[in-house]
Amino acid sequence: MRRAIRVGAAFSAATLAALLLLVAAPASAHNYLVDSTPLEGEILTVLPEEFSVTTNDVLLDLAGDGGGFAIQILDAAGGYYGDGCVSIRDESLSTLAALGEPGEYRMLWQLVSADGHTISDEINFTWQPDADQVLSEALDAPPACGGGFLEESAPPAATEGSEGDSGSDSSESGTSLDAESVVLIGGAVALVLVAAVAIFLISVKRKRDES
Repeated sequence: MRRAIRVGAAFSAATLAALLLLVAAPASAHNYLVDSTPLEGEILTVLPEEFSVTTNDVLLDLAGDGGGFAIQILDAAGGYYGDGCVSIRDESLSTLAALGEPGEYRMLWQLVSADGHTISDEINFTWQPDADQVLSEALDAPPACGGGFLEESAPPAATEGSEGDSGSDSSESGTSLDAESVVLIGGAVALVLVAAVAIFLISVKRKRDES
């Protein structure tokens, strides 16, 4: 009987460990920001070749058309800059840089992380151009790559799993459980209950055999 109980207890412990891993997995699966150009709060005096964000893992662009990916640059008055085109390279998303008059700017970004979840956030910076910098005219709406404007004028909204501090290596707070994870966790709980019932039945049977 003792041997049966030990085996059942070991099985239950292993199942519980698997359950804990299932709960923790979704929290660490989303990509998170590790670097950007510009950095949060940075003062730019020279226009970089491109604006970019870099995450801790590769980006997921299954269709190869950049769907779900975007970078938008806005000034304090709500004017847009750039051509609306983005490049996806491994862990990084980028767009050609363009800015207008000196002042406060925001870089809003959106991407699809390796686990298929869309995440987004914004980076605030200041533009204080040198005298020889080329300035661009602001656009009234977000530009669409290839010409024209996007139908939706609202910038990407910040979503779960995004990081506002471009120098931070910490992952997002909170846990997002999708339907598949809920099913797996439910299965693990069921296994724990089955193991507990099995231990009880074996114990009762052993006592009856010994009496």
